[in-house]
Amino acid sequence: MRAVGVLEFGGPDALRVLDLPEPHAGPGEVRIRVHAAAVNPTDTGLRSGAYGRRPGDHDPPYVPGMDVAGIVDEVGEGSPWRAGDEVIAVVLPTGPHGGGYAEQVVVPAEQVARKPAGADLISASTLPMNGLTARVALDALGLSRGQTLAVTGAAGAFGGYVVQLAKADGLRVVADASERDEELVRDLGADDVVRRGDDVATRIRALVPDGVDGLADGAVQNEHVVPAIRDGGGMAVVRGWDGDPGRGITIHKIMVFGHVRDTPSLDRLCQQVEAGLVTLRVARVFPPEQAAEAHRALEAGGTRGRFVLDFTHAPRG
Repeated sequence: MRAVGVLEFGGPDALRVLDLPEPHAGPGEVRIRVHAAAVNPTDTGLRSGAYGRRPGDHDPPYVPGMDVAGIVDEVGEGSPWRAGDEVIAVVLPTGPHGGGYAEQVVVPAEQVARKPAGADLISASTLPMNGLTARVALDALGLSRGQTLAVTGAAGAFGGYVVQLAKADGLRVVADASERDEELVRDLGADDVVRRGDDVATRIRALVPDGVDGLADGAVQNEHVVPAIRDGGGMAVVRGWDGDPGRGITIHKIMVFGHVRDTPSLDRLCQQVEAGLVTLRVARVFPPEQAAEAHRALEAGGTRGRFVLDFTHAPRG
């Protein structure tokens, strides 16, 4: 089967189209014929070797990809799915079958949810990992209806999902944006929008003088945004930050890897898409042979929505 991965860590050009053995579903697993795989920063990190090798990792090639959408084509014993089901799934690239940049992936049934009705497979592929990460961040912060959440990087995939899920939870949302993204962030549902930058905490405090109850730091600004948070508040970080915020503020390190089998949350995300509460955003679609171009574009920054690899493209001969 066709897959995209690396034999050695490196830049985008290290990505290769590979011919790998066809995987098969074991007990409690399903095999998905992948139509679309979203391209995420976790993928560029795996490709570059930023995460290194850990004990127990399989040998190369390393296949990135944590988000897929496609059609179930093989069902292991004990799995509730049926061949022909249209689904989304969270994939762990460090697992025995590798990541989602492949024509077929095998995952535990708990990592699968039915595709949102009305969404195409390309768009649906952008939901699982990013949406689940946003959900985990909000659950960790544990805010109550009517409390105030600040979101940095609100125009990005993670930040956009946080804004929309927070509004669905009944929170007041203060989000940052560049001038060109202000309308986008307002359309996502932010109650107040401030200009992004290293002084964003000052801008947030001007709107919320006592400080926000929680902050989701999608822009990875760490210590720069701590002053926006009230004493005893919380901050969700997605890249792991070991700083000391002081003032009784709790840092929540969000690691979605430990939540990939949270089927109820995946199902809920799909229902919220169907209800119009969550928007699926695709920036551009690439064939697998142009995965390196997708990685270069993602690393250049400024992406709004997600790049997606379309595995229904016939290989170029």
